[in-house]
Amino acid sequence: MYLSRFLLHALLVSFFITITASVLAQTTYLHCGRLIPISGEPQSTVTLVVDGNKIARIEKGYVQPPKGAALIDLKDKTVLPGLIDCHVHLESEQSKSSYTERFTLNDADIAFRAAVYARRTLEAGFTTVRDLGGRGVNIMLRNAINQGWATGPRILTAGHVISITGGHGDATTGARWDLFDPPLGAEDGIADGPDACRTAVRNQVKRGADLIKVTATGGVLSLARDGRLPHYAEDELETIVRTARDLGVNVAAHAHGDEGMRRAVAAGVASIEHGTFMSDTTMALMKKMGTWYVPTLTAGQAVTDSALYARGFFPEVVRVKAIEIGPKIAETLGRAYRQGVKIAFGTDAGVFPHGKNALEFKYMAMAGMKNTDILRSATLDAATLLRMDNTIGTIEPGKLADLIATDGDPLSDIDAMQRIVFVMKDGKVVRNGKLETGN
Repeated sequence: MYLSRFLLHALLVSFFITITASVLAQTTYLHCGRLIPISGEPQSTVTLVVDGNKIARIEKGYVQPPKGAALIDLKDKTVLPGLIDCHVHLESEQSKSSYTERFTLNDADIAFRAAVYARRTLEAGFTTVRDLGGRGVNIMLRNAINQGWATGPRILTAGHVISITGGHGDATTGARWDLFDPPLGAEDGIADGPDACRTAVRNQVKRGADLIKVTATGGVLSLARDGRLPHYAEDELETIVRTARDLGVNVAAHAHGDEGMRRAVAAGVASIEHGTFMSDTTMALMKKMGTWYVPTLTAGQAVTDSALYARGFFPEVVRVKAIEIGPKIAETLGRAYRQGVKIAFGTDAGVFPHGKNALEFKYMAMAGMKNTDILRSATLDAATLLRMDNTIGTIEPGKLADLIATDGDPLSDIDAMQRIVFVMKDGKVVRNGKLETGN
């Protein structure tokens, strides 16, 4: 009897020691030389305490951690919230072979490659992204990351884009007429008329999409002739937005031409992507409707550079469209910023190499945005667009421990955002130090 009590006591002591050690092991103290919480004024010489996957508190000075807690020294770094890119395509990366990959790559090929792009994106400091369209592998990638089977940012994805027949989202455009039989339909996002649009939205949500992306106008990289013309009528866009709202999701609208953009804004989309040829009238309507603008300057610059300097990189029909995009998007962003349109950070990564997302900071500054507003666009404002501002986007007690650190002070030198040296997502350190290979 005595022996049994002794063993029981020993087991209980061992159990509580194990539990206590486990709890302490989940506590991390970060000594931050400079902290930009976004939600308040910058601070110097502070300790950020993370418990589990959440921020517990911010303390003045360098507080020494209790025994068993981890300590991370960032005394010579600037710490910010994890970054948010509201426009990526993790399934692909633009190259000369992009137009033939639909005939040569299986979904498994796409998935393995996308996992590499996802990790590269996270290591660049982007802890949350919005994937705006692919073959549906993006949904599976999101699930794999959530399950811990792959390493990458938190993903909100649109699954397939919704497009008119022959539109920017129709992957069969430019192919032999009888190659795809039967042709793509609403289940694959190709929808004409309100009824088909309703079905297309429901199918994407059924498959697991977190939001809907509609191609309201033509695009640059598709093989259709024009990138500016409107592709959906008012009643079709209204049906898409209304159906999405009924199912609890937002709609993002790809749009380069102004008329299609205006129709999408009037229909109630949450965001306009690219917005290249946006008029002042449409900007005023966006302010009235509360529509966000995601400019994607890096992609615009990348396609213009490829069209001008990389011979044979694009088919001729694409090259002609690509030449004018980069400078025009930058001019539009500058105008939208001055007029007070709400701006959220987005790059269109995949049009250029994944992991280079931070180039967008430089281009936004060149377009006239202040550094404070650029940083806010990639944190709190992006989180607000994603309807996640209660959990991410700022450094505050109770929010998820998505944190980055950079060499230098991005408030005075925006290029510091290209010098990320530390990344934490959900309280777990993903990167601490410079990468052995480039992003």
